Amino acid sequence: MTDAITTRPLAVVTGASSGIGEATARRLAQEGFEVICAARRTERIEQLAREIDGRAVTCDVSSEEDVARLAQEVGDRLDVLVNNAGGALGTERIADAVVDKWRAMYDSNVIGALQVTKALLPALTQVKGGMVVIVSSIAGLGVYEGGAGYCAAKHAETVIAETLRLEAVEDGIRVCEIDPGLVHTEEFSLVRLGGDQAAADKVYEGVAEPLVAADVADAIAYVATRPSHVNIDRLVIKPQAQAAPHKLVRQG
Repeated sequence: MTDAITTRPLAVVTGASSGIGEATARRLAQEGFEVICAARRTERIEQLAREIDGRAVTCDVSSEEDVARLAQEVGDRLDVLVNNAGGALGTERIADAVVDKWRAMYDSNVIGALQVTKALLPALTQVKGGMVVIVSSIAGLGVYEGGAGYCAAKHAETVIAETLRLEAVEDGIRVCEIDPGLVHTEEFSLVRLGGDQAAADKVYEGVAEPLVAADVADAIAYVATRPSHVNIDRLVIKPQAQAAPHKLVRQG
């Protein structure tokens, strides 16, 4: 008598080279998933894949060719897709808006999530309770000065999540939107502020305990491991010190 061959559930995490994406890949691997780590920085995701016994696919989510290659690597069956790639660029007010930054944010956050989701939906229909997780932000639920470009992109991701939930429910696909507040990661604010480390440090200055990437990864792992009949539409996660995007308690 031979032992039955068991297949690990399969997850794809975009933007897996750092921050929330990397933490999510590690967390899902701990939960027993085989994780395909997708991001532009090949060396980083290859190292991550080795560490978690996963696979690495170099992928710019705004590139149709890259996304097609990702879909080919996934094959005909997928349990969980985590659309995490994206980010923010700049804090200019609308009067001073840099159009190229808006366009880049829309491409990485919105077009990227659209292309990856569209390409992988057929594979998600092949499992019971296949799930799409869209990592958006509380910026997708409100607005603040200097954040119009990022808020617009994240509002669009919210629309994708809400619309897909309506369109895919008959195919048995679950859709969850994760909306983090202030998360202290190595790169998010640094990239947003053009590499100005001092300015990036000020974003978190005086906040005793901002979220870290592992906190958001825990939330993603939680929704992804619910029974197949359970769908969590939206999970908003903020540090205790943050009541709203504009209401943040700072010490000192």
